[in-house]
Amino acid sequence: MPKHALRNVMATSLALTGALALGLPGGAAHASSSLDYVALGDSYSAGSGVLPVDTSNLLCLRSTANYPHVIAARTGARLKDVTCGAAQTKDFTSSQYPGVGPQVNALSTDTDLVTLTIGGNDNGTFINALTACGTAGALSGGKGSPCKDKHGTSFTDQIETNTYPALKSALRTVRAKAPNARVAVLGYPWITPPEADPSCFVKLPVATGDVPYLRDIQAHLNSAVQRASDETGATYVDFAQVSEGHDACKAEGTRWIEPLLFGSSLVPVHPNALGERRMAEHTMSVLGLS
Repeated sequence: MPKHALRNVMATSLALTGALALGLPGGAAHASSSLDYVALGDSYSAGSGVLPVDTSNLLCLRSTANYPHVIAARTGARLKDVTCGAAQTKDFTSSQYPGVGPQVNALSTDTDLVTLTIGGNDNGTFINALTACGTAGALSGGKGSPCKDKHGTSFTDQIETNTYPALKSALRTVRAKAPNARVAVLGYPWITPPEADPSCFVKLPVATGDVPYLRDIQAHLNSAVQRASDETGATYVDFAQVSEGHDACKAEGTRWIEPLLFGSSLVPVHPNALGERRMAEHTMSVLGLS
């Protein structure tokens, strides 16, 4: 890791990020007020860094203002929230921490609705890409595309080779445990803008040519999530259009994702309270909930 002050601060933020780290089959629709709703997934689902914190399980750094809680509050659904920061697809079927059971244990034949965000932590995709590109950006002074030049297709190759089949397997398990449920799989809102914003370098120290490179990695991950959703009978909730212009480089009050440095959340590069609300609202719109 770099030794100067900026890179030390960046490394601390990235370490925290890594510790937390991103179809409606079945029968007739249920009245929203009668929904038995189970929320699964990682820190984007858990709302890690958004206050207030759910004190019932501090290991998972789950917020009571995350998008599952927003959906439940607005629909009257009965929520069982087992989202957990740093969750990977494997944590659907195995214990993530002592005392934290496999997430799919929360599902049953009585479950009506399932939402989840998962895949960003598999292979360390988000943390490894951000660490590599943030470090390279700091060392290059923001010029060129040092991260892309060094890592090429390695991140997207891992997504295709490892994450995509793991997603399909995890979603098949969800379907088996909750055969009567409507399953909504949320994509990840944009972290970076399409092109570099020079004014953003202090908050997101990624080289000019690596900003679109990081965005392409995220787009590839979202594509894998969408394909796995489509192929397992789930509904994919796409944020590509609605989150445009709300990335981590935007001003507070506009951005949905906090920047790596000098943000307003304890957990960088994660949705803030506004982002969690917007994720909930778009998901409700896609599912036809009110």
